[in-house]
Amino acid sequence: MRFTFKCLVASAAVAAVCAPAPARADGFISPWAAVQFGGRIDDVRNDVDRGRGAFGVTGGAMGGGIIGGEIDFGYSPSFFGTSNDFGNNTVIDVMGNVIIGVPIGGTTGGGVRPYFTGGVGILHSQLDGGTFFNVSSSSTNFGWNAGGGVMGFFSDHFGLRGDFRYMRAFSGDVIHGLDLGSLNFTRLSIGVVFR
Repeated sequence: MRFTFKCLVASAAVAAVCAPAPARADGFISPWAAVQFGGRIDDVRNDVDRGRGAFGVTGGAMGGGIIGGEIDFGYSPSFFGTSNDFGNNTVIDVMGNVIIGVPIGGTTGGGVRPYFTGGVGILHSQLDGGTFFNVSSSSTNFGWNAGGGVMGFFSDHFGLRGDFRYMRAFSGDVIHGLDLGSLNFTRLSIGVVFR
């Protein structure tokens, strides 16, 4: 938990630096659920996550309604596979991003905002035993993400958000023959959005 708190604080600082002061007037928060696919942890085992689910929250602000910053936090239980094979295994991602989007219909009331986003942060993976990998180890690596989506608002304060993004570690560790430096996956999420 201490690790997660430190990650959130670091990402908040990155987003605060990236977002201009007027961006705080058009802030948003979006809890989401997702499916992840195309994961890869080494050259031998493709599609490791096999469509595993994830959940998290994204919060940010848009300056002048067009450019801003966001913090994305995702938690992926059983990312590498079942607990029988891999034991307790998770991937946590915390990213500080720049977001660019044009509000069609304005920044109040109903409207649509397609956007692009990208930035850097950390990917933390954890393996705790199991029959396939009887090892307890964790790895924290710097990584990047890029993607896009759309926010659709039904009123001044409520809407839906669909998001598609790719995440990848810059480098990493080797745990029992698995090169976690190549950890990467694609995430498709949907959630509510409050502004």
